[in-house]
Amino acid sequence: MWIHEREEWPNIFWDADALVSRLAAVRHCQGRLLGRMEGLGFDLRQEASLKTLTSDVVKSSAIEGEHLDTDEVRSSIARRLGMDRAGLVSSGRDVDGVVEMMLDATRNFDKPLTGNRLFGWHAALFPTGRSGMQRIDVGKWRTRDAGAMQVVSGPVGRETVHFEAPEAHRLDQEMVAFLDWFGTEPSEDPVLRAGIAHLWFVTIHPFEDGNGRIARAIGDLALARADGTADRFYSLSSRIEAERNDYYAQLERQQKAAADITGWLEWFLGCLGRAVDGAGKALEQVLLKARFWESLLQHDPVNDRQRRILNRMLDDDFQGHMNTSKYAKMAKCSTDTALRDIQDLKERGVLVQNPGGGRSTSYRLAGFLEFGGGGGALVPFVSWESGDPGGQGL
Repeated sequence: MWIHEREEWPNIFWDADALVSRLAAVRHCQGRLLGRMEGLGFDLRQEASLKTLTSDVVKSSAIEGEHLDTDEVRSSIARRLGMDRAGLVSSGRDVDGVVEMMLDATRNFDKPLTGNRLFGWHAALFPTGRSGMQRIDVGKWRTRDAGAMQVVSGPVGRETVHFEAPEAHRLDQEMVAFLDWFGTEPSEDPVLRAGIAHLWFVTIHPFEDGNGRIARAIGDLALARADGTADRFYSLSSRIEAERNDYYAQLERQQKAAADITGWLEWFLGCLGRAVDGAGKALEQVLLKARFWESLLQHDPVNDRQRRILNRMLDDDFQGHMNTSKYAKMAKCSTDTALRDIQDLKERGVLVQNPGGGRSTSYRLAGFLEFGGGGGALVPFVSWESGDPGGQGL
């Protein structure tokens, strides 16, 4: 018997006392992280949010076996946020659709979640009306024609059914109950609401495809409400992708259990805590940029092209070194202008020429190791087995 077939469904419940220490630990680290981000300037907060949103979109799709190009995702988000970024590339409709859904969920977190809004998200995920080679109904709940919605594995004839969703004729009633609950003032902590909403939506599985990605977008919407900000500084989807096998095992275990979802929420809070704890690495990269600008260039400003290129070189995913042709392409300028900019930065001691010359002439940031070295995690370590947030140091 699946959880949605039980008499008490959808009146799920949980043991609040069993969750209190884990919830306190998560809230503690969320507050620490958000407090540190508030101390940064607008540009650096936007940079951190771009990095987080990019990871969120890429990893949420990867959980479902969809592999998106990171540069396309970053460019799509930057354009929609109005960010002036060097090296922006064009992005496909599939990437733009996922980005539009995620940005609507997080930037408009205070708007009601409705059926029409979910239909819009679903249509954005499948702009061609197809999932792979298969045509699907887009922007509507799945119908009886779509057949039984099952998650299976194994060879034909010996399949293992991991989960079977409610039949199509139940979907209107199921989604009304879910959306009514989500639209009410929460009686539980908003972080718990994110975990409950994730499980509840996945259980209903109202669409032919895309349910996992939409469930995680709903979770991010709920977390944005919990944080009280549209800016995202930690990525739950990235942590779930890293723990993908356990994630699916937890979902399957809960689908086969009673309406007590304490076990699922314990896992969800632990995973979220590890996501917040790991966000310190991304924050360290943003602070590295702040130290770079403060130490090197505070009394000697650069032009906009140079600023954008240097910021890109400070990104942890920047590949290789800088040369004239790469600079010109990223800054959208002529090679002569690129060479003048590079020579100016070299004379100031910001860039250093690497060994070699001629066509292979390239440059790196001067003193990069000095500006980027050292330092520990910027949010406190938490033992998520015990849920104890206290006194662990940096």
